Amino acid sequence: MSERPIPTDEQLRERLTAEQYAVTRQAATERAFSGAYWDHHGTGMYRCIVCEEPLFSSDTKFDSGSGWPSFFNSAGGVDEHTDTSHGMVRTEVTCARCGSHLGHVFPDGPNPTGLRYCINSAALEFEADRSNPERD
Repeated sequence: MSERPIPTDEQLRERLTAEQYAVTRQAATERAFSGAYWDHHGTGMYRCIVCEEPLFSSDTKFDSGSGWPSFFNSAGGVDEHTDTSHGMVRTEVTCARCGSHLGHVFPDGPNPTGLRYCINSAALEFEADRSNPERD
């Protein structure tokens, strides 16, 4: 994990959009098919919008038809917790470094893991692989 300092709540309120703040700090969910990355096909790394921790490689991204970026595996920068909000039992995914809410993981994804990490675009920033610039 990175040694960069994690921004304070005040710094995040100044730096993030209202939606990014609501998703990452208040566990909100963006509307399906509204985020920047649900139909994004660049090659690179999806990082935490709050602390820049590497979360998901584009190599694990797939089209789940859900309207949110979906991945079948993480890059190791996530934690999972039981979420019983909204009358459901789900597995919440948070950034392992800063605790930001990212989305949820479900057991209905493709091989090889069978997982579908359903992640809010508002919780992500994309770092393109510059060795393959035509796929940003």
